[in-house]
Amino acid sequence: MPTSDNGVDAAVRAAAAASREWAAKSPRSRAVALRAVADELDAAENELVPVARAESHLSEGRLTGELKRTTFQLRLFADQLDDGGFLDARIDRADPDWGMGPRPDIRRVKSAIGPVVVFAASNFPFAFSVAGGDTASALAAGCPVVLKAHPGHPELSEKTGSIVARALSEAGAPDGTFSLIFGDEAGRAALLHPLIRAGAFTGSIRAGRILFDVAAGRDEPIPFYGELGSVNPVFVTPGGAVDPDAVADGFIGSFTLGGGQFCTKPGLLFVPDDAGIGAAVQARLTADGPGASELLGEKIVAGYRTTLQRLMGRDEVTALVAGDDALADDPTPTVLTTTLEQFLVNVDELSGECFGPTGLIITYRDPADLAAVPAALEGQLTATVHADADEPIAGVLVDAMSERAGRVLWGGWPTGVTVTHAQQHGGPYPATTAPTTTSVGTAAIERFLRPVAYQNMPQTLLPEPVRDDNPWRVPQRVDGALPQR
Repeated sequence: MPTSDNGVDAAVRAAAAASREWAAKSPRSRAVALRAVADELDAAENELVPVARAESHLSEGRLTGELKRTTFQLRLFADQLDDGGFLDARIDRADPDWGMGPRPDIRRVKSAIGPVVVFAASNFPFAFSVAGGDTASALAAGCPVVLKAHPGHPELSEKTGSIVARALSEAGAPDGTFSLIFGDEAGRAALLHPLIRAGAFTGSIRAGRILFDVAAGRDEPIPFYGELGSVNPVFVTPGGAVDPDAVADGFIGSFTLGGGQFCTKPGLLFVPDDAGIGAAVQARLTADGPGASELLGEKIVAGYRTTLQRLMGRDEVTALVAGDDALADDPTPTVLTTTLEQFLVNVDELSGECFGPTGLIITYRDPADLAAVPAALEGQLTATVHADADEPIAGVLVDAMSERAGRVLWGGWPTGVTVTHAQQHGGPYPATTAPTTTSVGTAAIERFLRPVAYQNMPQTLLPEPVRDDNPWRVPQRVDGALPQR
């Protein structure tokens, strides 16, 4: 049942009331709370996974692994809180001999931005949903979260949200630190609420852009961190095509993973026209009798069918694999093909995301012609190059795609997004609305922190991380020198 306007207002006001107390807790206290949430979610696995299976159509194995990923990232953020380096505490002591003239005492530290509204995703009902990375990183930063549940898994959202709220409360978090709301209008109302300080979203370009414009159009605009769409091009040069069977196997495994409903699905595969990769893909999918993919919901089925029908109806596109069930509610994999020349002429029509088990293979004759592709593409989450490092085009593609994507892979396939310190899951629009940020990995906490500098402030009025006695024992950069670890 959708949350009423009064319900949204109450949730946001409770989050705002909790904001100062939650942000003022030491990082180690918040770490204890995050670990408590992770422990409670792990303990509820046998309760949560069957509900997720019924609502999402995803396999039990996939969901069990995703729940472990969710609790792992909660604990990883807790580890970051124990470390304290995320606060980036800087102290410049007063210096009468400073090169620009006498320098005052200036101390800079990052602090929580305030209450955040998080929009849950459909394709990862644990890891990008109620207790997912956006929630974990916001809570770690010291920001209360108002979570807008996804309609694709309402019962799971309710159960997960109850566990999160209870675990936080028992760990000492103030009332209002976490709450759940339902309904698109409720999400929009929360984003517009004057007490909300940021929004985070994972989903479609259309919905994400609407919400981005709402956030930017407020009387007081706020940051909106949206992960929207990506086709994740994979470039195979002649040097990378020496084993066409291996490329075919990797491509099939990657673009059909999770029913083709990963934001990092390789939707475009550029291959030499004489490498036999398309034939190898066709032979495997035809011989194996590819299984049907259970899509996540009616809207995704409808969107996938519309996009695929449009692609299959284009004169410059040929179907390599398109079974009788390609357009069914539970579709079998479809592989289309075109030439590089046709792709570049019709790039706007052929480079859009098709969210489901479909891939487009683009063949070329001269590897040098691939140099024109990066500039023709929109922003991407990932780009992959299979090549010999000595091929001239290899460096061209790596350099050019580093300007168009947040993560560039050498070999391999982009559907594995590990949660780690160096991960970058973001890229130029429309991959994300904020290309300088990531929604996966420990750097995701930076989205919900705001730097504040204090000049000539008495020690007793300074935040703990920049006091001389450093009661939180966090790393401090003093007079430009790196902290001693």
